[in-house]
Amino acid sequence: MDTRTTDDGAVVVVGVDGSDGSKAALRFAVEEARRRSATLRVVAVWEFPATIAMGMVLPPDFDEVSARAARQSAQAAIADLGEPGVPVELKVLDGNPAGALIDEARDADVLVVGSRGRGGFRELLLGSVSQACVHHAACPVIVIREHPAPQTTANARVGTASA
Repeated sequence: MDTRTTDDGAVVVVGVDGSDGSKAALRFAVEEARRRSATLRVVAVWEFPATIAMGMVLPPDFDEVSARAARQSAQAAIADLGEPGVPVELKVLDGNPAGALIDEARDADVLVVGSRGRGGFRELLLGSVSQACVHHAACPVIVIREHPAPQTTANARVGTASA
């Protein structure tokens, strides 16, 4: 993994969590970083589960194991791409995923996220992390769908000229 930074300071931030949506976002972010001659900042965030507040006892090394798992998952996603052709920074953080991504993108040219990650409520069209990023990031946010939108009669007519 190339850890150089670009001379002009351009940065593309992407959130990864091992989900198919975040892998699609990573692929898009690599291309965006190439296009912009930017450094790719890959951010993996883990957080303590809410069940701690309900009295659940976690192993003493939970934070180390979680950070290691997040790092390995992000490294595997990066490795699956082959040589990205851009400088790559990998950051593994603990905390709220949306807040961490918004903080990491404060100096970025663009933030790329998947439309849905590993969280619950899979039926939502836009996940809570991507929605928070869209509303609160200081830079433009690109939300990548895991799969293209299904073709419908309404969107099939877009761009079709009538004779």
